[in-house]
Amino acid sequence: MQITRRLATFGLLAGGLSACSAGMSAPLAPAPAEEVMPSVPNPGWDAWVQNFRGRALSRGVSAATFDRAFADAGYMPGVIERDRNQTEFTRTLEDYLQIAAGPKKVELGRDAFARQRANLAAIEARYGVPAEIVAAIWGVESNFGTRRGAIPVVSALSTLAYDGRRGEFFESQLTEALKILQNGDVTPDRMTGSWAGAMGHTQFIPTSYAALAVDFTGDGRRDIWSDDPTDALASTANYLARNGWRRGEPWGHVITPGNPGSGGTVIQPQPGGPQFRVFHNFNVIKRYNNSTNYALGVGHLSDRLTGAPAIEGPFPPDRYGLTKVQRLDLQRRLNVAGFDAGDPDGVLGSQTESAIRAFQQSRGLPVTGEPSIELLRALGG
Repeated sequence: MQITRRLATFGLLAGGLSACSAGMSAPLAPAPAEEVMPSVPNPGWDAWVQNFRGRALSRGVSAATFDRAFADAGYMPGVIERDRNQTEFTRTLEDYLQIAAGPKKVELGRDAFARQRANLAAIEARYGVPAEIVAAIWGVESNFGTRRGAIPVVSALSTLAYDGRRGEFFESQLTEALKILQNGDVTPDRMTGSWAGAMGHTQFIPTSYAALAVDFTGDGRRDIWSDDPTDALASTANYLARNGWRRGEPWGHVITPGNPGSGGTVIQPQPGGPQFRVFHNFNVIKRYNNSTNYALGVGHLSDRLTGAPAIEGPFPPDRYGLTKVQRLDLQRRLNVAGFDAGDPDGVLGSQTESAIRAFQQSRGLPVTGEPSIELLRALGG
């Protein structure tokens, strides 16, 4: 949460990264199935672990905790592959909002919000952060707990500390992870998360967990991993409160002819797209993930969870000259033609690209994987 960098991965969410998940700012992408990465023998990693053991013990980790944590840990080449092959890209705000607050996410979120209403109300009463804001972060980070990450955190962090690009950072996260185990909040087999060590329903990295996670249920453990999201949701509210959330103030709103508003700051993240009037709490959300699109995604999803309509303001065509309606039509037509573009949502990701490539190859066209008006016409659009 404390440092930022541009990162493109699926996000949030749990199989990937967000600001909370690894102290980084990350574009959002659709959540894939939970990743499972095998560990493999690696003498270099073995030697590094033995050297690290002394450093860990000097920092307050007990020998018993260390040995228990590493008993089933191993080197994970898949983690390094993910770390070194992150495609730098940014999504438009239109795409981001479709992923963060699309119809399916909203439907799932309203059900989850209803189930957790009592807990969220109690959390709001204690920390002053609206229930819908906390729930929206839950939705963006782990799809309401359905994508918490399945990779052993000790293995992932030790792999990155040994063989990654930022060994010192990940070694500090690994040290804190061991202290979490030592404290009894979780066991090594349950301490799972993303490939970069993000954990739980709202994707805390170990250092942020150590500083801001809370035991809201009162069972003696700050459990952000279990099916019960209460501690994770309360920890998120605590994070926002500690970073200056102002009780009773809005995050912002989309500017419409009927709701121009006043005060705050007017922003237009996507040229030609809608304008927003944002306030202090919008910047507090950005402390969770230092991304304007992220904060707008959380804010808009929070509004949608409580019954607000989708944003109807116009968005300009994308860089390929396609509107959202045309992108939806392209995906539907690819599916009808037998080229699987996935569930049409207007967001052109890797599955749509693969479908386009397959179609282009079948027609003897240059295989680019890129959408276009001409491609839509070739599909009968």
